[in-house]
Amino acid sequence: MGHLRGGMRCIKFLLFAFNFVFWLAGLAVIAFGLWLRFGGVLGDLTSEEKSPEYFYMGLYVLVGAGALMMTVGFFGCCGAVRESQCLLGAFFACLLVIFAAEVTAGVFAFIGKKVAVQEVQAIYKEAYDDYVMDMGKNNKTLIQFHTALQCCGKESAIEVKPTCPEGIQVPKNCLDEIQNLINSNLHLVGIVGIAIAGITIFGMIFSMVLCCAIRNTRDML
Repeated sequence: MGHLRGGMRCIKFLLFAFNFVFWLAGLAVIAFGLWLRFGGVLGDLTSEEKSPEYFYMGLYVLVGAGALMMTVGFFGCCGAVRESQCLLGAFFACLLVIFAAEVTAGVFAFIGKKVAVQEVQAIYKEAYDDYVMDMGKNNKTLIQFHTALQCCGKESAIEVKPTCPEGIQVPKNCLDEIQNLINSNLHLVGIVGIAIAGITIFGMIFSMVLCCAIRNTRDML
């Protein structure tokens, strides 16, 4: 009996520590997702009405999973402290949902790169063509792309030279820069998603072991 209680206390401590780390990880995932959405280069590209919604889908799933992680981390701590089988069961179910969401985001990030790249490139091409057809028109989208990516045009920069940043010695192809940007960011999203999914597996194991230990202890009383 003493060994069982001691083992349960150890598992409870591990689960409590896991949930605290899980809560912090959820906060980090939200911050990471919001930074990709609104900060950095991608934030500079999306102030117009047109935006890469396909790419954003993965970020929305990531941020949503991060918010759920923070909530689950808090209730997981409560369940561990109170030794509540009901809370631990709900905790396990929520971890399963988070696991599915993070795997989805990770797989989406690795598989959906091509579609996301084509979507952003299509926005650029449309802005490029609009400017070429009417060079007197102030094309904010094109200027934003050129400024954010420090690039100029597609195969040639001659037609859109007035919209390019000053001081560019050798103009870079914007389509190539878009591909590099989206690929690198989606690679990060995929790594984060798969890593969090791996962490949730340990949480599910801890919660089930503690739940079984609580049940066995009560059966022996």
